[in-house]
Amino acid sequence: MKRALISVSDKTNIVEFTKGLVECGYEIISTGGTKKVLEDGNVKTISIEEVTSFPEILNGRVKTLHPKIHGGLLSLRDNESHIAQVNKYDIEYIDLVCVNLYPFKQTIEKEGCTFNDAVEQIDIGGPSMIRSAAKNYQYVTVVSDIEDYDKVLQEIKDNGDTLLVTKKYLSAKAFLLTASYDSVISNYFTEILNINSPKNLISTYEFVQELRYGENPHQEAILYRSSNSEYSLLNTELLNGKALSYNNIQDANSAINILKEFSNPTVVALKHMNPCGVGSSTNIEDAFTKAKNSDPVSIFGGIVALNREVTSKLAEELNTIFLEIIIAPEYQKDALKILSKKKNLRVLKLDTTKINSDSYQFTTVNGGVLVQELDDYIVRKEDSKIVTNSSLSEEELDELYFAWKVVKHVKSNAIVITKNHQTVGVGAGQMNRVGAAEIALSWAKKYGHTEDLTLSSDAFFPFDDVVKLASKYGVKRIIQPGGSIRDKDSINACNELGITMVFTGNRHFKH
Repeated sequence: MKRALISVSDKTNIVEFTKGLVECGYEIISTGGTKKVLEDGNVKTISIEEVTSFPEILNGRVKTLHPKIHGGLLSLRDNESHIAQVNKYDIEYIDLVCVNLYPFKQTIEKEGCTFNDAVEQIDIGGPSMIRSAAKNYQYVTVVSDIEDYDKVLQEIKDNGDTLLVTKKYLSAKAFLLTASYDSVISNYFTEILNINSPKNLISTYEFVQELRYGENPHQEAILYRSSNSEYSLLNTELLNGKALSYNNIQDANSAINILKEFSNPTVVALKHMNPCGVGSSTNIEDAFTKAKNSDPVSIFGGIVALNREVTSKLAEELNTIFLEIIIAPEYQKDALKILSKKKNLRVLKLDTTKINSDSYQFTTVNGGVLVQELDDYIVRKEDSKIVTNSSLSEEELDELYFAWKVVKHVKSNAIVITKNHQTVGVGAGQMNRVGAAEIALSWAKKYGHTEDLTLSSDAFFPFDDVVKLASKYGVKRIIQPGGSIRDKDSINACNELGITMVFTGNRHFKH
């Protein structure tokens, strides 16, 4: 008679699965809480103690770590030496293992979880049994995922055992599970103990969905979850339209990151991971008008993210433009009906008050990965410094910081021109700073913005050329990090041209 060892933390569907094994002639070995659930479900079981002739000890910390368990899992059944040892020590083969692990990840995510709470949820016996069974896949079926219960039962019913190709597949899944489980534990310890630059960086990602394709149709792509950060596109509710594409996800993520900089009613219009329009106001309708009018050409086919409820009036305005995605915290019922008239328009609901709990950003390079802290720093107004022979009103300082928050999210080299809390020119991703300034300033002029403008730069000016160019287009104030050996040239140029310049002391390169 074949034997199955059943020991699960998540007991979903375990009674039905085990009954199916019994019907196929399996004898069931079980432990602790699983044994009770099975017997309550009228499934006859053999206890671990009956197999090992040794009791569970240390409050259950040691129960399956025994030669009669792992010998039954690891023995090669075509190896004469193994067979002889199995017979000598009265070990019986175990043909199937069904194990899932203590909920370590769920435990550490609970509010108030202590270090000792977490440690007690580190499974030892479970991963050991899974790894033993997975290593000996030729003879042992390892079931570590509830989703595989039906497939395993059907193959056993049809063939008397699972197919070898299935055994290999289940083995691979088992090793992925234990690797992921250990990575969560190691990362938790690394974080709790403040271990910087660990020798090995281990991350685990949970499958979310396959995407239609990547950046281009010939590239395959998959979306994985890396954390439970609440301020994430993975937590959005899709209210209308089809699933997001690879490029949609990249762009939408950039849009919500910009939006997070602002607490007052703000709208971000974005294209290809750069803002084409950002507007803030006292109400969301005016903010949208500002964002749209920032660049009414580039917004076509873009993304709009808002940090206030979408009203029916605003929905009518949004529907006058071809958009890929709209993201907002709430939608009035009539507003959603209006937006849903466009079946391909992706309408997403995301609570914009939630916090992004991710601490690090990962970027792949050929043969490696770069890791850095997220750039969540914005210099305080009181820590900035006016370096020219002039002063600023509170309103002007607010305008400078509006521009500074936007330029932080524009690809370097970056220049942003604003007026009245509205972007009017964006120069992104240029090889030199004056080139970025020329693009931003010419765009502002194109739409009639030629006086009382504010300019922000993500990094310092190596020369005074940007200042001199800006003065020709009506720029009256500039915010930039400072720190160039030629800072004095730019300061002198500002003084001569009647421009106020503020240094922040920190840059915001974005590559």
